[in-house]
Amino acid sequence: MIARLTGTVLDRTATAVVVDVHGVGYLVHVTPGAEVPPRGQQVTLHTSLQVREDAMTLYGFTAAAELGLFELLLTSSGVGPRLALAALGTHRPDVLRTAIATDDQATLTAIPGVGRKVAQRLVLELKDKVGVVAQVSVDGRAGGAASLPVGAVEEARDALAALGYSASEVAAALAAVDGDAPEDSAELLRAALRNLGTARAGQT
Repeated sequence: MIARLTGTVLDRTATAVVVDVHGVGYLVHVTPGAEVPPRGQQVTLHTSLQVREDAMTLYGFTAAAELGLFELLLTSSGVGPRLALAALGTHRPDVLRTAIATDDQATLTAIPGVGRKVAQRLVLELKDKVGVVAQVSVDGRAGGAASLPVGAVEEARDALAALGYSASEVAAALAAVDGDAPEDSAELLRAALRNLGTARAGQT
Protein backbone atom coordinates (compact mmCIF):
# COMPACT_ATOMS: atom_id res chain seq x y z
CA MET A 1 0.00 0.00 0.00
CA ILE A 2 1.41 3.40 -0.99
CA ALA A 3 0.30 5.78 1.76
CA ARG A 4 2.59 8.75 1.06
CA LEU A 5 4.96 9.99 -1.62
CA THR A 6 7.76 12.54 -1.32
CA GLY A 7 9.65 13.47 -4.43
CA THR A 8 10.20 15.97 -7.22
CA VAL A 9 7.41 17.29 -9.42
CA LEU A 10 8.11 16.17 -13.01
CA ASP A 11 4.85 17.25 -14.58
CA ARG A 12 1.53 18.78 -13.55
CA THR A 13 -1.82 18.95 -15.32
CA ALA A 14 -5.18 20.14 -14.04
CA THR A 15 -6.02 16.72 -12.64
CA ALA A 16 -2.73 14.86 -12.18
CA VAL A 17 0.89 15.19 -11.12
CA VAL A 18 3.90 13.02 -11.88
CA VAL A 19 6.22 12.67 -8.87
CA ASP A 20 9.78 11.42 -9.29
CA VAL A 21 10.75 9.29 -6.29
CA HIS A 22 14.34 8.03 -6.62
CA GLY A 23 14.04 7.71 -10.39
CA VAL A 24 10.54 6.22 -10.47
CA GLY A 25 7.75 8.45 -11.77
CA TYR A 26 4.39 8.03 -10.03
CA LEU A 27 1.24 9.35 -11.72
CA VAL A 28 -1.04 10.69 -9.00
CA HIS A 29 -4.55 12.01 -9.62
CA VAL A 30 -5.26 15.23 -7.70
CA THR A 31 -7.92 17.92 -7.50
CA PRO A 32 -7.50 20.96 -9.78
CA GLY A 33 -7.01 23.17 -6.73
CA ALA A 34 -4.34 21.00 -5.07
CA GLU A 35 -1.42 23.12 -3.87
CA VAL A 36 1.25 21.29 -5.83
CA PRO A 37 4.50 23.25 -6.34
CA PRO A 38 5.97 23.94 -9.80
CA ARG A 39 8.10 21.47 -11.73
CA GLY A 40 11.45 20.72 -10.18
CA GLN A 41 10.32 21.37 -6.62
CA GLN A 42 9.70 18.81 -3.91
CA VAL A 43 6.21 17.74 -2.94
CA THR A 44 4.70 15.41 -0.36
CA LEU A 45 1.35 13.81 -1.12
CA HIS A 46 -0.82 11.67 1.13
CA THR A 47 -2.03 8.94 -1.21
CA SER A 48 -4.71 6.30 -1.60
CA LEU A 49 -4.03 3.38 -3.94
CA GLN A 50 -7.20 2.08 -5.57
CA VAL A 51 -6.87 -1.35 -7.16
CA ARG A 52 -9.17 -2.71 -9.86
CA GLU A 53 -8.89 -5.72 -12.12
CA ASP A 54 -7.55 -3.60 -14.95
CA ALA A 55 -5.73 -0.80 -13.16
CA MET A 56 -3.98 0.49 -10.06
CA THR A 57 -4.61 4.21 -9.57
CA LEU A 58 -3.07 6.63 -7.08
CA TYR A 59 -5.05 9.57 -5.69
CA GLY A 60 -3.09 12.19 -3.78
CA PHE A 61 -3.72 15.06 -1.37
CA THR A 62 -1.48 17.67 0.19
CA ALA A 63 -3.37 17.43 3.52
CA ALA A 64 -4.03 14.30 5.57
CA ALA A 65 -7.55 15.56 6.36
CA GLU A 66 -8.40 15.50 2.64
CA LEU A 67 -7.17 11.92 2.32
CA GLY A 68 -9.19 10.87 5.37
CA LEU A 69 -12.37 12.34 3.97
CA PHE A 70 -11.67 10.87 0.51
CA GLU A 71 -11.46 7.39 1.99
CA LEU A 72 -14.54 8.00 4.14
CA LEU A 73 -16.53 9.01 1.05
CA LEU A 74 -15.51 5.75 -0.62
CA THR A 75 -17.29 3.80 2.12
CA SER A 76 -20.63 5.15 0.89
CA SER A 77 -22.36 2.79 -1.53
CA GLY A 78 -22.10 3.91 -5.13
CA VAL A 79 -19.29 6.41 -4.52
CA GLY A 80 -16.13 5.67 -6.46
CA PRO A 81 -12.74 7.38 -6.46
CA ARG A 82 -13.60 9.82 -9.26
CA LEU A 83 -16.74 11.02 -7.50
CA ALA A 84 -14.94 11.30 -4.17
CA LEU A 85 -12.16 13.31 -5.84
CA ALA A 86 -14.75 15.54 -7.50
CA ALA A 87 -16.30 16.19 -4.10
CA LEU A 88 -12.98 17.36 -2.69
CA GLY A 89 -12.32 19.36 -5.82
CA THR A 90 -15.60 21.21 -5.29
CA HIS A 91 -15.62 21.81 -1.53
CA ARG A 92 -13.08 22.03 1.30
CA PRO A 93 -13.14 19.08 3.76
CA ASP A 94 -14.78 21.17 6.51
CA VAL A 95 -17.53 22.29 4.11
CA LEU A 96 -18.19 18.70 3.00
CA ARG A 97 -18.27 17.41 6.56
CA THR A 98 -20.68 20.13 7.63
CA ALA A 99 -22.91 19.55 4.58
CA ILE A 100 -23.15 15.84 5.35
CA ALA A 101 -23.69 16.46 9.05
CA THR A 102 -26.47 18.98 8.51
CA ASP A 103 -28.15 17.35 5.47
CA ASP A 104 -27.25 20.35 3.31
CA GLN A 105 -28.27 18.85 -0.01
CA ALA A 106 -27.83 22.09 -1.93
CA THR A 107 -24.11 22.01 -1.13
CA LEU A 108 -23.80 18.30 -1.86
CA THR A 109 -25.62 18.45 -5.20
CA ALA A 110 -23.23 21.19 -6.33
CA ILE A 111 -20.68 18.38 -6.74
CA PRO A 112 -20.53 17.13 -10.35
CA GLY A 113 -22.18 13.71 -10.52
CA VAL A 114 -24.07 14.06 -7.23
CA GLY A 115 -27.84 14.22 -7.59
CA ARG A 116 -30.44 14.32 -4.85
CA LYS A 117 -30.49 10.55 -4.35
CA VAL A 118 -26.71 10.34 -3.99
CA ALA A 119 -26.74 13.32 -1.61
CA GLN A 120 -29.40 11.65 0.53
CA ARG A 121 -27.38 8.44 0.61
CA LEU A 122 -24.22 10.30 1.64
CA VAL A 123 -26.07 11.87 4.56
CA LEU A 124 -27.73 8.61 5.57
CA GLU A 125 -24.54 6.56 5.49
CA LEU A 126 -21.92 9.07 6.64
CA LYS A 127 -23.64 11.51 8.99
CA ASP A 128 -22.53 9.60 12.09
CA LYS A 129 -18.98 9.18 10.77
CA VAL A 130 -17.91 12.70 9.85
CA GLY A 131 -16.72 13.59 13.36
CA VAL A 132 -17.39 16.29 15.92
CA VAL A 133 -18.48 18.76 13.25
CA ALA A 134 -21.72 16.75 13.12
CA GLN A 135 -22.81 18.70 16.19
CA VAL A 136 -23.16 21.91 14.14
CA SER A 137 -26.77 22.94 13.72
CA VAL A 138 -28.24 24.04 10.38
CA ASP A 139 -28.07 27.71 11.34
CA GLY A 140 -24.46 27.31 12.48
CA ARG A 141 -25.20 27.84 16.18
CA ALA A 142 -24.46 25.07 18.62
CA GLY A 143 -22.74 24.53 21.90
CA GLY A 144 -19.27 23.18 22.57
CA ALA A 145 -16.66 22.70 19.89
CA ALA A 146 -19.16 23.07 17.08
CA SER A 147 -19.21 26.85 17.61
CA LEU A 148 -15.43 27.00 17.22
CA PRO A 149 -13.74 27.53 13.83
CA VAL A 150 -14.09 24.26 11.92
CA GLY A 151 -10.44 24.33 10.84
CA ALA A 152 -9.31 24.48 14.47
CA VAL A 153 -11.58 21.57 15.36
CA GLU A 154 -10.18 19.49 12.48
CA GLU A 155 -6.57 20.16 13.47
CA ALA A 156 -7.23 19.38 17.13
CA ARG A 157 -9.12 16.19 16.25
CA ASP A 158 -6.27 14.97 14.02
CA ALA A 159 -3.72 15.70 16.77
CA LEU A 160 -5.75 13.82 19.40
CA ALA A 161 -6.20 10.86 17.08
CA ALA A 162 -2.42 10.80 16.51
CA LEU A 163 -1.98 10.63 20.28
CA GLY A 164 -4.00 7.42 20.34
CA TYR A 165 -7.38 8.61 21.59
CA SER A 166 -10.45 6.91 20.12
CA ALA A 167 -12.95 8.72 17.92
CA SER A 168 -15.57 8.67 20.67
CA GLU A 169 -13.12 10.06 23.25
CA VAL A 170 -12.06 12.83 20.87
CA ALA A 171 -15.64 13.77 20.02
CA ALA A 172 -16.65 13.92 23.70
CA ALA A 173 -13.58 15.93 24.71
CA LEU A 174 -14.06 18.51 21.95
CA ALA A 175 -17.80 18.77 22.55
CA ALA A 176 -17.13 19.56 26.20
CA VAL A 177 -14.95 22.56 25.35
CA ASP A 178 -16.53 25.95 25.99
CA GLY A 179 -17.09 27.43 22.55
CA ASP A 180 -16.34 30.96 23.78
CA ALA A 181 -12.87 30.09 25.11
CA PRO A 182 -10.27 28.68 22.64
CA GLU A 183 -9.99 30.42 19.29
CA ASP A 184 -7.24 28.36 17.67
CA SER A 185 -6.26 24.69 17.40
CA ALA A 186 -3.47 24.88 20.00
CA GLU A 187 -5.75 26.28 22.70
CA LEU A 188 -8.52 23.88 21.72
CA LEU A 189 -6.10 20.95 21.89
CA ARG A 190 -4.97 21.90 25.39
CA ALA A 191 -8.58 22.28 26.55
CA ALA A 192 -9.55 18.94 25.04
CA LEU A 193 -6.57 17.21 26.68
CA ARG A 194 -7.69 18.59 30.04
CA ASN A 195 -11.15 17.16 29.41
CA LEU A 196 -9.67 13.81 28.45
CA GLY A 197 -7.55 13.77 31.59
CA THR A 198 -10.56 14.56 33.73
CA ALA A 199 -12.68 11.90 32.01
CA ARG A 200 -10.06 9.18 32.45
CA ALA A 201 -9.45 10.16 36.05
CA GLY A 202 -13.15 9.76 36.71
CA GLN A 203 -13.01 6.21 35.37
CA THR A 204 -10.30 5.10 37.81
